Amino acid sequence: MISINLDNKVTLVTGASRGIGKQIALSLARAGARVAIGYHSNLEAARSVVQECGSSAIIVQGDVSNATDCSNILQAVIDRYGKIDILVNNAGIFEKDSLRLPYEAWNAHWQRTLNTNFMSAVNLSYLCIPHMIRQGGGRIINVASRSAFRGETNHFAYAASKAAMVNFTRCLARTYAQENVLAYAVAPGFIETDMAQDDIEQHGNEIRAQIPSGKIGTPQDVANVVLFLASDLSDYITGSTIDVNGGSYLH
Repeated sequence: MISINLDNKVTLVTGASRGIGKQIALSLARAGARVAIGYHSNLEAARSVVQECGSSAIIVQGDVSNATDCSNILQAVIDRYGKIDILVNNAGIFEKDSLRLPYEAWNAHWQRTLNTNFMSAVNLSYLCIPHMIRQGGGRIINVASRSAFRGETNHFAYAASKAAMVNFTRCLARTYAQENVLAYAVAPGFIETDMAQDDIEQHGNEIRAQIPSGKIGTPQDVANVVLFLASDLSDYITGSTIDVNGGSYLH
C-alpha cells in the first residue's frame, strides 16, 4: 500500500480557515506536515483549524491581495519554521460581474479579483522560490478552477484569474524544474463550499445534471489531489493541471 509521508515538511496554505483550504490543511497535517493556516478575517475559524491540525500548526493573518501582507505572511512562516517546502495558493473570491455594472465598479471588481485570486499566487511564489532554491527544492500548488478552461457568463474576472493561474503554473514549472522547484495546478469544478453555496442552492439540479455521477464534489476530493501533488509521487508531472470536476468538463 502506498502511503504519503510529509513529516517535517513546512506548508503554507492560504485561505485555509474554511472550505477547500481547510480540508487541504487538515490532509497535509495528517500526513505529517507542519502547516501554516493562512486567513484574512475569521480568526475563530482559523484557530479551530489549527486545533484540528495539531500542535505543530500555526495561524498567519493577512490580506493576500496586498503585496506587503504577502511578504509578512511568508516571513511569519520562516520565523516560526525556518523554511518553506510547500506553498498552496488557495485563497480566492467568487464575485459575479456584468457589463451592467458602472465602469468604476467594474474596474474595482476586476482589480479586487485579480489581486486576490492571481496576484496573491504570483507574489507568494516570488517570495517562496528563493527559499526553496536555497534548500534544494520545493512545491507550489495553485488551486485554479474548471472556469479557467470553460469560461463563465457571469464571472468574467474569476474565470480570467484562474486561467492566468494555470498558465503561471506552467511558467513556474518550466523555469524552475532544474532547481527542483515543482509547480502544479488543481482545477475543481463545483465543490460543496460556502463560496459556491448560493449557486448550488439556486441551480443544484442543473449543476448535478452536468456531472456524470450526479454528485457534487467535496473539499476532500480536492484535498486528496493536493496531497498527492505535495508528495514525491508527483515529481514527473510538474506543470500539469489536474481536473477535479467529476467529468463535468473535459478538455
